[in-house]
Amino acid sequence: MNRIKCAFAKGKALIPFVVCGDPDLGTTEQVVLAMAEAGADLIELGIPFSDPTAEGPAIQAASQRALQKGVTADDIFAMVERLRKKVSVPVVLSTYANVVFSYGTDRFLARAAQAGVDGLILSDVPLEEKEEFSAPCRANGLEFISAVSPASRGRVEQIVGEAEGFVYCASALDTTRAWEQVAAEVKALTHEVQCANAHIPCAVAFGPAAPEQAGVLAALCDGFIADTAVVELVERYGKDAVPYVREYIRQMKAALAGEK
Repeated sequence: MNRIKCAFAKGKALIPFVVCGDPDLGTTEQVVLAMAEAGADLIELGIPFSDPTAEGPAIQAASQRALQKGVTADDIFAMVERLRKKVSVPVVLSTYANVVFSYGTDRFLARAAQAGVDGLILSDVPLEEKEEFSAPCRANGLEFISAVSPASRGRVEQIVGEAEGFVYCASALDTTRAWEQVAAEVKALTHEVQCANAHIPCAVAFGPAAPEQAGVLAALCDGFIADTAVVELVERYGKDAVPYVREYIRQMKAALAGEK
């Protein structure tokens, strides 16, 4: 059974993101359980990295806090193994190439597969270097998730044509623009993705979106990636964040389903 494929088979997929180890791994584990119970269709787990250049300020800060606590990839693999005994929701790891390199690419992917991970996102790997990771991912039964953004124009067809699992459609980090401008940009990008490969799901990321905005964006594609909101809730409430995250996921899932 391909869990990622199943995540998009039940309607618009909700994909929340959390930085592992912020404020500690025990809280991360409880947050993941709460998100799964509240309706998350796929969960993106961030492995902290010292220089997360593709992320916004909230995720960068959370990554630094987790690293200061000494969180390691092995700790995260062990957490995923524990979670797999309780939840079936697909899990993808999100990090940077150096994290995988330093662990050993084949060893990292074999351990991820053993733990029950379904896919991998590497934010700093360009299309030209993708096969270095996608081939060993396939050998270990993991999907290597490709990303596109407004900066990918002119290369979307090639990126999406080789994509696996789903396509991560990243909106611009600048959140000062008018909502109408963001929505128009997302609509153009997702249309280009769907024209390039109508058979692979695409999900759009726009972290600060309110539930009703997430519903609008998800209507343009196959799902919504909440890539900042959970991190900000954890930062605000720390070890007491679980009920707040659960309620946020419940509201977002209802919005994606078109409920009030």
